[in-house]
Amino acid sequence: MAHILLVDDDVELAGMLRDYLDGDGFTATAVHDGEAGVAEALSGRYAIVVLDVMMPKLSGVEVLRRIRAASQVPVLMLTAKGDDMDRIVGLELGADDYVPKPCLPRELAARLRAILRRTQAAESASAPLCVGPLAVYPEQRRVEWQGSSVDLTSTEFNLLEVLARNAGRPVSKGALCEQALGRPLARFDRSIDVHLSSIRHKLGLLADGRSCIQTVFRQGYQLIRE
Repeated sequence: MAHILLVDDDVELAGMLRDYLDGDGFTATAVHDGEAGVAEALSGRYAIVVLDVMMPKLSGVEVLRRIRAASQVPVLMLTAKGDDMDRIVGLELGADDYVPKPCLPRELAARLRAILRRTQAAESASAPLCVGPLAVYPEQRRVEWQGSSVDLTSTEFNLLEVLARNAGRPVSKGALCEQALGRPLARFDRSIDVHLSSIRHKLGLLADGRSCIQTVFRQGYQLIRE
């Protein structure tokens, strides 16, 4: 039974989501300010964090920044409906996914299960994936570039693993969204592009100066072999 941390200053909404998740196979704990959210998220007691962006004093974005400075625990952001900037900033800082508010508790539970399934599936795989200077260790959820460790978020790791398993051939954005984020690709959804931009930034360049992740026109993204 996965333990979920809810961080939202809306006490009524957080209570409703907690009660729904408790009745749907999870154990949920709610806190209502950013400082408490950071402390709880870094306690090691939770499988995943649900974090509201709009909070007073310490915003959800700053909470996420502090969590990512010390932990790779999966984080799902609750964002205002239609606020693309909050979503993009959250993804760039390392959020694994987002759900617009107001959200259906059933959709939130489905997103949480999708993230947890991906995490558990990756942990069950054992064979390392080596492509040029890149080494992906699914069992340990660890990545190395030229022998040095690379710090990736849970979703970034999932995306890179999918590309590594398909090295040398393009993978569509739709397939990446389904396999790495656990949901269909929505129209105008830039999540995949933002995550891959972050991965490119964290990985080094190949000997010829190119990124190992290439955009293939009208086909998607490809992890190239040297």
